[in-house]
Amino acid sequence: MNLLHPGQDGYAEELAGFQTAVPTAPAAVVAAESAEDVVAAVRYAAEHRLAVAVQATGHGLTAGTDGVLISTRRMTGVEIDVAARTARVEAGARWEAVIAAAGEHGLAPLSGSSPDVGVVGYTLSGGFGLMARRYGRAADHVRALDVVTADGELRRAEPGSDLFWALRGGRAGFGVVTAIEFELLPVRELYGGSLTFDSADVPAVLRAWRTWSAAAPDTLTTSVAMIPYPDLPMVPEPLRGKHAAQVRIAYLGEDGDSLVAPLRAVAPALADTLRVLPFTESGSIAAEPRQPHGYHGTNATVSQLNDAMLDAVLEHAGPGAATPPVLIVDRLGGALARTPETPGVGWDRSAEFVVRALSVVGDDGVAAVRRAHAKLFDALAPWTTGRLLPFVYGEHAPEEVAEGVYPAADLRRLRELNRRFDPENAFRAR
Repeated sequence: MNLLHPGQDGYAEELAGFQTAVPTAPAAVVAAESAEDVVAAVRYAAEHRLAVAVQATGHGLTAGTDGVLISTRRMTGVEIDVAARTARVEAGARWEAVIAAAGEHGLAPLSGSSPDVGVVGYTLSGGFGLMARRYGRAADHVRALDVVTADGELRRAEPGSDLFWALRGGRAGFGVVTAIEFELLPVRELYGGSLTFDSADVPAVLRAWRTWSAAAPDTLTTSVAMIPYPDLPMVPEPLRGKHAAQVRIAYLGEDGDSLVAPLRAVAPALADTLRVLPFTESGSIAAEPRQPHGYHGTNATVSQLNDAMLDAVLEHAGPGAATPPVLIVDRLGGALARTPETPGVGWDRSAEFVVRALSVVGDDGVAAVRRAHAKLFDALAPWTTGRLLPFVYGEHAPEEVAEGVYPAADLRRLRELNRRFDPENAFRAR
Protein backbone atom coordinates (compact mmCIF):
# COMPACT_ATOMS: atom_id res chain seq x y z
CA MET A 1 0.00 0.00 0.00
CA ASN A 2 1.52 3.32 -1.10
CA LEU A 3 0.55 5.71 1.71
CA LEU A 4 1.26 9.43 1.31
CA HIS A 5 0.97 12.21 3.89
CA PRO A 6 0.91 16.00 3.48
CA GLY A 7 4.30 17.34 2.43
CA GLN A 8 5.53 14.06 0.97
CA ASP A 9 6.54 13.78 -2.67
CA GLY A 10 3.56 12.72 -4.77
CA TYR A 11 0.89 13.79 -2.25
CA ALA A 12 -0.26 16.89 -4.14
CA GLU A 13 -0.04 15.15 -7.51
CA GLU A 14 -2.25 12.32 -6.25
CA LEU A 15 -4.94 14.81 -5.18
CA ALA A 16 -5.05 16.57 -8.54
CA GLY A 17 -8.22 15.95 -10.51
CA PHE A 18 -10.64 17.47 -12.98
CA GLN A 19 -12.67 19.37 -10.36
CA THR A 20 -10.54 22.11 -8.81
CA ALA A 21 -13.20 24.11 -6.94
CA VAL A 22 -13.55 21.69 -4.01
CA PRO A 23 -10.51 22.09 -1.72
CA THR A 24 -9.16 18.93 -0.15
CA ALA A 25 -6.32 18.14 2.22
CA PRO A 26 -6.82 14.62 3.59
CA ALA A 27 -4.70 13.23 6.40
CA ALA A 28 -3.40 10.57 4.04
CA VAL A 29 -3.68 9.48 0.42
CA VAL A 30 -3.43 5.88 -0.74
CA ALA A 31 -2.33 5.44 -4.34
CA ALA A 32 -4.12 2.13 -4.90
CA GLU A 33 -3.04 -0.25 -7.65
CA SER A 34 -5.26 -3.21 -6.76
CA ALA A 35 -8.26 -4.34 -4.76
CA GLU A 36 -5.81 -5.55 -2.10
CA ASP A 37 -4.50 -2.00 -1.75
CA VAL A 38 -8.05 -0.76 -1.24
CA VAL A 39 -8.64 -3.40 1.43
CA ALA A 40 -5.47 -2.29 3.22
CA ALA A 41 -6.48 1.37 2.96
CA VAL A 42 -9.95 0.81 4.41
CA ARG A 43 -8.49 -1.23 7.27
CA TYR A 44 -5.88 1.47 7.93
CA ALA A 45 -8.64 4.11 8.08
CA ALA A 46 -10.69 1.97 10.48
CA GLU A 47 -7.67 1.39 12.73
CA HIS A 48 -7.00 5.13 12.93
CA ARG A 49 -10.72 6.09 13.01
CA LEU A 50 -10.46 8.16 9.86
CA ALA A 51 -13.11 8.88 7.26
CA VAL A 52 -12.74 7.33 3.81
CA ALA A 53 -13.28 8.96 0.41
CA VAL A 54 -12.45 7.88 -3.13
CA GLN A 55 -11.13 9.70 -6.18
CA ALA A 56 -10.54 8.31 -9.64
CA THR A 57 -10.65 11.01 -12.31
CA GLY A 58 -11.64 13.80 -9.93
CA HIS A 59 -14.82 14.82 -11.76
CA GLY A 60 -16.85 14.09 -8.64
CA LEU A 61 -16.52 14.98 -4.98
CA THR A 62 -13.18 14.73 -3.17
CA ALA A 63 -12.22 14.04 0.44
CA GLY A 64 -12.44 16.35 3.38
CA THR A 65 -9.59 17.35 5.64
CA ASP A 66 -9.76 14.59 8.24
CA GLY A 67 -9.70 11.33 6.34
CA VAL A 68 -8.04 8.93 3.97
CA LEU A 69 -8.42 9.52 0.26
CA ILE A 70 -8.14 6.35 -1.81
CA SER A 71 -6.94 7.25 -5.29
CA THR A 72 -7.92 4.56 -7.80
CA ARG A 73 -6.56 6.23 -10.94
CA ARG A 74 -3.99 3.45 -11.44
CA MET A 75 -6.66 0.72 -11.46
CA THR A 76 -7.45 0.97 -15.16
CA GLY A 77 -8.05 -2.62 -16.27
CA VAL A 78 -10.72 -3.21 -18.94
CA GLU A 79 -11.80 -6.71 -20.04
CA ILE A 80 -14.36 -7.36 -22.78
CA ASP A 81 -16.28 -10.64 -22.94
CA VAL A 82 -17.48 -10.62 -26.55
CA ALA A 83 -19.62 -13.75 -26.26
CA ALA A 84 -21.43 -12.49 -23.15
CA ARG A 85 -21.46 -8.88 -24.41
CA THR A 86 -20.15 -7.58 -21.10
CA ALA A 87 -17.27 -5.51 -19.78
CA ARG A 88 -15.40 -5.84 -16.50
CA VAL A 89 -13.82 -2.52 -15.58
CA GLU A 90 -11.58 -1.54 -12.68
CA ALA A 91 -12.26 1.46 -10.46
CA GLY A 92 -9.98 4.00 -12.18
CA ALA A 93 -10.92 3.34 -15.81
CA ARG A 94 -12.36 6.11 -17.96
CA TRP A 95 -15.11 5.67 -20.52
CA GLU A 96 -12.73 6.34 -23.41
CA ALA A 97 -10.86 3.11 -22.64
CA VAL A 98 -14.08 1.08 -22.51
CA ILE A 99 -15.46 2.69 -25.69
CA ALA A 100 -12.26 1.86 -27.57
CA ALA A 101 -12.04 -1.73 -26.32
CA ALA A 102 -15.73 -2.48 -26.92
CA GLY A 103 -15.65 -0.76 -30.31
CA GLU A 104 -13.15 -3.30 -31.61
CA HIS A 105 -15.97 -5.85 -31.40
CA GLY A 106 -18.86 -3.71 -32.65
CA LEU A 107 -20.11 -3.07 -29.11
CA ALA A 108 -20.73 0.07 -27.08
CA PRO A 109 -21.31 0.93 -23.41
CA LEU A 110 -23.96 3.25 -22.00
CA SER A 111 -21.43 6.03 -21.59
CA GLY A 112 -22.15 9.73 -21.21
CA SER A 113 -21.33 12.86 -23.12
CA SER A 114 -17.68 12.97 -21.96
CA PRO A 115 -15.36 9.98 -22.54
CA ASP A 116 -12.99 11.52 -19.98
CA VAL A 117 -15.29 10.67 -17.06
CA GLY A 118 -14.62 7.70 -14.78
CA VAL A 119 -16.82 4.65 -15.35
CA VAL A 120 -17.52 3.69 -11.74
CA GLY A 121 -18.52 7.08 -10.34
CA TYR A 122 -20.73 7.78 -13.36
CA THR A 123 -22.49 4.43 -13.07
CA LEU A 124 -22.97 4.51 -9.28
CA SER A 125 -24.71 7.87 -9.73
CA GLY A 126 -27.14 6.29 -12.18
CA GLY A 127 -25.52 7.13 -15.48
CA PHE A 128 -27.61 9.16 -17.95
CA GLY A 129 -25.91 8.77 -21.28
CA LEU A 130 -26.06 9.16 -25.03
CA MET A 131 -28.44 6.24 -25.55
CA ALA A 132 -30.52 6.69 -22.40
CA ARG A 133 -33.92 7.03 -24.06
CA ARG A 134 -33.35 3.76 -25.90
CA TYR A 135 -31.67 1.68 -23.18
CA GLY A 136 -32.15 3.52 -19.87
CA ARG A 137 -29.51 4.28 -17.28
CA ALA A 138 -26.08 2.68 -17.14
CA ALA A 139 -26.87 1.54 -13.59
CA ASP A 140 -29.77 -0.54 -14.93
CA HIS A 141 -27.35 -2.67 -16.99
CA VAL A 142 -24.87 -3.53 -14.22
CA ARG A 143 -24.35 -7.27 -13.68
CA ALA A 144 -22.11 -7.28 -10.58
CA LEU A 145 -19.80 -5.11 -8.47
CA ASP A 146 -16.72 -5.88 -6.38
CA VAL A 147 -16.74 -3.64 -3.31
CA VAL A 148 -14.65 -3.26 -0.16
CA THR A 149 -17.03 -2.52 2.70
CA ALA A 150 -16.23 -0.59 5.87
CA ASP A 151 -15.13 -3.75 7.68
CA GLY A 152 -12.27 -4.10 5.19
CA GLU A 153 -13.76 -7.12 3.40
CA LEU A 154 -13.87 -7.48 -0.38
CA ARG A 155 -17.37 -8.56 -1.38
CA ARG A 156 -19.21 -9.28 -4.62
CA ALA A 157 -22.58 -7.55 -4.98
CA GLU A 158 -24.96 -9.31 -7.34
CA PRO A 159 -28.66 -9.04 -8.27
CA GLY A 160 -30.95 -9.78 -5.37
CA SER A 161 -28.67 -8.39 -2.67
CA ASP A 162 -29.25 -5.17 -0.73
CA LEU A 163 -25.74 -4.01 -1.54
CA PHE A 164 -26.33 -4.43 -5.28
CA TRP A 165 -29.54 -2.39 -5.05
CA ALA A 166 -27.96 0.42 -3.02
CA LEU A 167 -24.83 0.86 -5.11
CA ARG A 168 -26.72 1.34 -8.38
CA GLY A 169 -27.90 4.90 -7.88
CA GLY A 170 -27.04 5.35 -4.20
CA ARG A 171 -23.40 6.13 -5.10
CA ALA A 172 -21.72 6.61 -1.72
CA GLY A 173 -21.79 5.25 1.81
CA PHE A 174 -21.51 1.50 1.28
CA GLY A 175 -17.91 0.83 0.38
CA VAL A 176 -15.24 1.31 -2.26
CA VAL A 177 -16.09 -0.31 -5.59
CA THR A 178 -12.95 -1.87 -7.05
CA ALA A 179 -14.50 -3.33 -10.22
CA ILE A 180 -17.81 -3.34 -12.05
CA GLU A 181 -19.34 -5.65 -14.66
CA PHE A 182 -22.01 -4.39 -17.05
CA GLU A 183 -23.79 -5.13 -20.28
CA LEU A 184 -22.59 -3.83 -23.65
CA LEU A 185 -24.88 -3.01 -26.57
CA PRO A 186 -24.53 -4.06 -30.24
CA VAL A 187 -23.97 -0.50 -31.49
CA ARG A 188 -21.23 0.35 -34.00
CA GLU A 189 -22.36 3.79 -35.09
CA LEU A 190 -25.00 6.43 -34.61
CA TYR A 191 -26.22 9.62 -36.22
CA GLY A 192 -24.93 12.35 -33.99
CA GLY A 193 -23.51 15.81 -33.53
CA SER A 194 -25.05 19.20 -32.98
CA LEU A 195 -26.70 22.22 -34.57
CA THR A 196 -25.50 25.53 -33.12
CA PHE A 197 -27.56 28.70 -33.53
CA ASP A 198 -26.82 32.37 -32.92
CA SER A 199 -27.94 34.37 -29.88
CA ALA A 200 -30.84 36.06 -31.66
CA ASP A 201 -32.33 32.68 -32.54
CA VAL A 202 -32.12 31.16 -29.06
CA PRO A 203 -35.82 31.74 -28.11
CA ALA A 204 -37.09 30.26 -31.38
CA VAL A 205 -34.73 27.30 -31.14
CA LEU A 206 -35.82 26.46 -27.59
CA ARG A 207 -39.48 26.44 -28.55
CA ALA A 208 -38.90 24.51 -31.76
CA TRP A 209 -36.79 21.89 -29.96
CA ARG A 210 -39.47 21.47 -27.26
CA THR A 211 -42.14 20.74 -29.88
CA TRP A 212 -39.91 18.60 -32.09
CA SER A 213 -38.53 16.44 -29.27
CA ALA A 214 -42.05 15.71 -27.96
CA ALA A 215 -42.59 13.39 -30.93
CA ALA A 216 -39.08 11.91 -30.83
CA PRO A 217 -38.72 8.13 -31.08
CA ASP A 218 -37.04 6.29 -28.20
CA THR A 219 -34.03 5.76 -30.46
CA LEU A 220 -33.28 9.51 -30.18
CA THR A 221 -31.60 11.03 -27.14
CA THR A 222 -31.42 14.81 -27.36
CA SER A 223 -30.72 17.95 -25.38
CA VAL A 224 -30.45 21.65 -26.04
CA ALA A 225 -27.64 23.64 -24.45
CA MET A 226 -27.24 27.39 -24.07
CA ILE A 227 -23.55 28.19 -24.01
CA PRO A 228 -21.89 31.57 -23.41
CA TYR A 229 -18.75 31.17 -25.52
CA PRO A 230 -15.86 33.42 -24.40
CA ASP A 231 -14.27 35.86 -26.83
CA LEU A 232 -10.97 33.99 -26.91
CA PRO A 233 -8.73 32.84 -29.77
CA MET A 234 -9.18 29.12 -29.01
CA VAL A 235 -12.93 29.38 -29.69
CA PRO A 236 -13.86 28.82 -33.37
CA GLU A 237 -14.56 32.12 -35.13
CA PRO A 238 -18.29 31.56 -35.79
CA LEU A 239 -18.88 30.97 -32.06
CA ARG A 240 -16.41 33.39 -30.51
CA GLY A 241 -18.11 35.76 -28.07
CA LYS A 242 -21.58 34.40 -28.88
CA HIS A 243 -24.26 33.12 -26.54
CA ALA A 244 -25.44 30.21 -28.64
CA ALA A 245 -28.08 27.51 -28.52
CA GLN A 246 -26.76 24.06 -29.38
CA VAL A 247 -29.10 21.16 -30.12
CA ARG A 248 -27.35 17.85 -29.46
CA ILE A 249 -28.38 14.63 -31.15
CA ALA A 250 -27.61 10.93 -30.64
CA TYR A 251 -29.86 8.86 -32.87
CA LEU A 252 -29.88 5.10 -33.45
CA GLY A 253 -31.66 5.24 -36.79
CA GLU A 254 -30.98 5.50 -40.51
CA ASP A 255 -33.07 8.57 -41.38
CA GLY A 256 -31.18 11.14 -39.34
CA ASP A 257 -31.22 13.96 -41.88
CA SER A 258 -34.99 13.61 -42.35
CA LEU A 259 -35.52 13.52 -38.59
CA VAL A 260 -33.65 16.78 -37.93
CA ALA A 261 -34.95 18.65 -41.00
CA PRO A 262 -37.48 20.67 -38.91
CA LEU A 263 -34.66 21.92 -36.69
CA ARG A 264 -32.47 22.90 -39.60
CA ALA A 265 -35.39 24.96 -40.90
CA VAL A 266 -35.71 27.05 -37.72
CA ALA A 267 -32.77 29.37 -38.48
CA PRO A 268 -29.37 29.36 -40.18
CA ALA A 269 -26.91 27.34 -38.12
CA LEU A 270 -23.56 28.75 -37.06
CA ALA A 271 -22.25 25.18 -37.03
CA ASP A 272 -23.70 21.85 -38.15
CA THR A 273 -21.73 18.74 -37.15
CA LEU A 274 -24.47 16.14 -37.65
CA ARG A 275 -23.32 12.99 -39.43
CA VAL A 276 -23.15 9.23 -39.13
CA LEU A 277 -20.19 8.55 -36.87
CA PRO A 278 -18.64 5.52 -35.20
CA PHE A 279 -19.58 5.23 -31.55
CA THR A 280 -15.88 5.53 -30.76
CA GLU A 281 -16.23 9.22 -31.75
CA SER A 282 -19.36 9.84 -29.67
CA GLY A 283 -17.48 12.25 -27.39
CA SER A 284 -17.42 14.74 -30.27
CA ILE A 285 -21.19 15.31 -29.95
CA ALA A 286 -20.88 17.56 -26.91
CA ALA A 287 -17.11 18.12 -27.23
CA GLU A 288 -16.81 18.91 -23.53
CA PRO A 289 -13.60 20.41 -22.12
CA ARG A 290 -10.95 18.07 -20.78
CA GLN A 291 -8.75 20.57 -18.96
CA PRO A 292 -9.19 20.68 -15.14
CA HIS A 293 -11.16 23.62 -13.79
CA GLY A 294 -13.39 24.65 -10.91
CA TYR A 295 -17.13 24.36 -11.44
CA HIS A 296 -20.40 24.04 -9.59
CA GLY A 297 -23.75 22.88 -10.86
CA THR A 298 -27.17 21.60 -10.00
CA ASN A 299 -30.33 20.52 -11.77
CA ALA A 300 -34.05 19.94 -11.53
CA THR A 301 -36.32 17.37 -13.10
CA VAL A 302 -39.52 19.03 -14.27
CA SER A 303 -42.98 17.81 -15.23
CA GLN A 304 -43.22 20.00 -18.34
CA LEU A 305 -41.54 22.85 -20.19
CA ASN A 306 -44.19 25.52 -20.70
CA ASP A 307 -43.77 29.05 -22.02
CA ALA A 308 -43.44 30.53 -18.53
CA MET A 309 -40.58 28.13 -17.81
CA LEU A 310 -38.84 28.94 -21.08
CA ASP A 311 -39.16 32.64 -20.27
CA ALA A 312 -37.48 31.98 -16.91
CA VAL A 313 -34.71 30.00 -18.61
CA LEU A 314 -34.08 32.86 -21.02
CA GLU A 315 -34.17 35.48 -18.27
CA HIS A 316 -31.75 33.75 -15.91
CA ALA A 317 -29.59 31.74 -18.32
CA GLY A 318 -30.10 33.28 -21.75
CA PRO A 319 -28.12 35.86 -23.74
CA GLY A 320 -29.34 38.73 -21.56
CA ALA A 321 -28.62 37.15 -18.17
CA ALA A 322 -26.17 38.93 -15.87
CA THR A 323 -24.08 35.82 -15.20
CA PRO A 324 -25.28 33.15 -17.62
CA PRO A 325 -24.34 29.54 -16.86
CA VAL A 326 -24.02 26.71 -19.31
CA LEU A 327 -27.66 25.62 -19.32
CA ILE A 328 -28.68 22.20 -20.64
CA VAL A 329 -32.20 20.85 -21.01
CA ASP A 330 -32.48 17.10 -21.64
CA ARG A 331 -35.58 15.37 -22.97
CA LEU A 332 -36.36 12.37 -20.75
CA GLY A 333 -38.95 9.66 -21.42
CA GLY A 334 -38.49 6.54 -23.51
CA ALA A 335 -36.67 3.80 -21.59
CA LEU A 336 -35.98 6.30 -18.81
CA ALA A 337 -39.70 6.31 -18.01
CA ARG A 338 -39.91 2.52 -17.68
CA THR A 339 -38.97 0.45 -14.64
CA PRO A 340 -35.99 -1.80 -15.44
CA GLU A 341 -35.98 -5.54 -14.88
CA THR A 342 -33.68 -5.15 -11.87
CA PRO A 343 -34.43 -1.75 -10.32
CA GLY A 344 -31.86 0.21 -8.39
CA VAL A 345 -32.33 3.35 -6.33
CA GLY A 346 -35.26 5.27 -7.79
CA TRP A 347 -35.94 8.72 -9.18
CA ASP A 348 -38.94 10.45 -10.75
CA ARG A 349 -39.38 8.47 -13.96
CA SER A 350 -42.48 10.50 -14.84
CA ALA A 351 -40.45 13.71 -15.32
CA GLU A 352 -40.40 15.03 -18.90
CA PHE A 353 -37.16 17.03 -18.78
CA VAL A 354 -34.14 17.73 -16.63
CA VAL A 355 -32.79 21.29 -16.53
CA ARG A 356 -29.09 21.56 -15.66
CA ALA A 357 -27.00 24.63 -14.83
CA LEU A 358 -23.21 24.57 -14.68
CA SER A 359 -20.91 27.51 -13.98
CA VAL A 360 -17.19 28.05 -13.66
CA VAL A 361 -16.30 29.14 -10.12
CA GLY A 362 -14.66 32.56 -10.23
CA ASP A 363 -13.12 34.86 -7.66
CA ASP A 364 -16.48 35.23 -5.86
CA GLY A 365 -16.49 31.53 -5.05
CA VAL A 366 -19.17 28.88 -5.03
CA ALA A 367 -21.60 31.02 -3.03
CA ALA A 368 -21.97 33.45 -5.92
CA VAL A 369 -22.67 30.60 -8.33
CA ARG A 370 -25.29 29.17 -5.99
CA ARG A 371 -27.07 32.52 -5.78
CA ALA A 372 -27.15 32.87 -9.54
CA HIS A 373 -28.45 29.32 -10.03
CA ALA A 374 -31.07 29.79 -7.30
CA LYS A 375 -32.80 32.53 -9.31
CA LEU A 376 -33.43 30.09 -12.14
CA PHE A 377 -34.42 27.08 -10.07
CA ASP A 378 -36.67 29.12 -7.78
CA ALA A 379 -38.56 30.21 -10.89
CA LEU A 380 -38.89 26.57 -12.00
CA ALA A 381 -39.95 25.34 -8.55
CA PRO A 382 -43.72 25.05 -9.30
CA TRP A 383 -42.96 22.37 -11.91
CA THR A 384 -39.94 20.75 -10.23
CA THR A 385 -40.22 17.09 -9.22
CA GLY A 386 -36.70 16.31 -7.98
CA ARG A 387 -33.03 16.22 -8.96
CA LEU A 388 -30.75 13.77 -10.72
CA LEU A 389 -27.67 12.66 -8.81
CA PRO A 390 -25.28 12.57 -11.82
CA PHE A 391 -25.74 16.30 -12.33
CA VAL A 392 -25.16 17.47 -8.75
CA TYR A 393 -21.64 18.91 -8.59
CA GLY A 394 -19.45 20.36 -5.87
CA GLU A 395 -21.64 19.74 -2.82
CA HIS A 396 -19.95 18.33 0.26
CA ALA A 397 -22.57 17.43 2.83
CA PRO A 398 -24.64 14.25 2.37
CA GLU A 399 -27.84 16.14 3.21
CA GLU A 400 -27.11 18.60 0.39
CA VAL A 401 -26.61 15.82 -2.12
CA ALA A 402 -29.65 13.83 -0.96
CA GLU A 403 -32.04 16.78 -1.06
CA GLY A 404 -34.65 16.09 -3.71
CA VAL A 405 -32.62 13.27 -5.29
CA TYR A 406 -34.10 10.12 -3.77
CA PRO A 407 -37.72 9.06 -3.24
CA ALA A 408 -38.53 9.14 0.48
CA ALA A 409 -38.85 5.36 0.81
CA ASP A 410 -35.56 4.77 -1.02
CA LEU A 411 -33.77 7.36 1.11
CA ARG A 412 -34.96 5.60 4.28
CA ARG A 413 -33.76 2.27 2.93
CA LEU A 414 -30.42 3.75 1.91
CA ARG A 415 -29.86 5.12 5.39
CA GLU A 416 -30.80 1.80 6.99
CA LEU A 417 -28.41 -0.08 4.72
CA ASN A 418 -25.67 2.47 5.33
CA ARG A 419 -25.98 1.91 9.07
CA ARG A 420 -25.75 -1.85 8.47
CA PHE A 421 -22.76 -1.83 6.14
CA ASP A 422 -20.98 1.17 7.70
CA PRO A 423 -21.96 1.36 11.38
CA GLU A 424 -19.11 3.75 12.23
CA ASN A 425 -20.03 6.04 9.30
CA ALA A 426 -16.53 5.82 7.82
CA PHE A 427 -17.85 6.92 4.44
CA ARG A 428 -19.71 9.88 6.02
CA ALA A 429 -22.95 9.22 4.16
CA ARG A 430 -25.45 10.26 6.83
